[in-house]
Amino acid sequence: MSTTSGRILASAFRPHPLLRGAHAQTIAPALLRPTPALRLRVERLETPDGDFVDLGWTGEEHAQAPIAVLVHGLGGNFESKYLRGSALRLVTAGWRVCVLLLRGASEEPNRLPRAYNQGDTADLRHLWRVLREREPGAFIATIGWSLGGNVTLKALGEEGAGAPTDVACAVSVPFSLHECAEHLRIGFARHYQKRLLDSLKDMVRRKHARQPVTAPADLGKALAARDFFEFDDAFTAPLNGYRDAEDYYARAACGQYLPRIQRPTLVLHALDDPFMVPSVVPDASRLSSSVTLELSPRGGHVGFISAGRFGEPVCWAEAHLCAHLVAAYARHRQSGAINAS
Repeated sequence: MSTTSGRILASAFRPHPLLRGAHAQTIAPALLRPTPALRLRVERLETPDGDFVDLGWTGEEHAQAPIAVLVHGLGGNFESKYLRGSALRLVTAGWRVCVLLLRGASEEPNRLPRAYNQGDTADLRHLWRVLREREPGAFIATIGWSLGGNVTLKALGEEGAGAPTDVACAVSVPFSLHECAEHLRIGFARHYQKRLLDSLKDMVRRKHARQPVTAPADLGKALAARDFFEFDDAFTAPLNGYRDAEDYYARAACGQYLPRIQRPTLVLHALDDPFMVPSVVPDASRLSSSVTLELSPRGGHVGFISAGRFGEPVCWAEAHLCAHLVAAYARHRQSGAINAS
């Protein structure tokens, strides 16, 4: 475990003048942005426990190129705009992209009773190992958004120095799940909670239309849940070995894993993120020396929309993360050339 603190940097992000508020930054990309055109080759990856996850590949014409693994947030899938936009930028930069649909997020329900959750890192870690076995010399990067960011950071902390990804990024991460769940119970944040809960309930309905619910999970209580505490008490916790929602939030939150990360990692976060409160953001002493936390006063949740040269909306975070990974790969290649000389 690293004993040296990480870095906290002020972000260069500046919001679009017509989208300065947290809610505008959060909602506008989902409502106003056209879905980026992207063709994916779908690969079904079997998991060691007899289940599966689906992978969406693009950029495969770039043979031997670095690989970026993209991990969606709660309710995400192959149509998620931030995934598709990021994939397009990376492919244009000469990368291959592998979009991981977490267990249960595919159109076809997964086989086993459990589905993905904030603390379920097994499938991402399995994918990392599969990619490393297929191409031992490949440069692998990982980006996770929201829940996917929590999963990515937790997996990095669990793997430590053995993490099979060379570099990682995370965006709009719920560092402390209990505080985030509490915040989503009040004020306007309840609208975000309802939307997220509705997507979870839809996934549960589709899955359990074909297979019975395994005790002690309670499908009726889960579908009637009014907030995350009720849903996770009835469904997520019992299906995944947690005592209750509080135990799930305490053990699954990525904040406690940040000191253990030993791969270069950039975390991008907005202090006005409407899914949480600023107090969840860790200080430098809670970051390993491998972690850089880039903070912006504005940006919303998975937003970060700036203005282009002619005032057009620009997905700043996607361009920023792509440039960050391209630079990391260039440093990696330079380091290899120096070591070989």
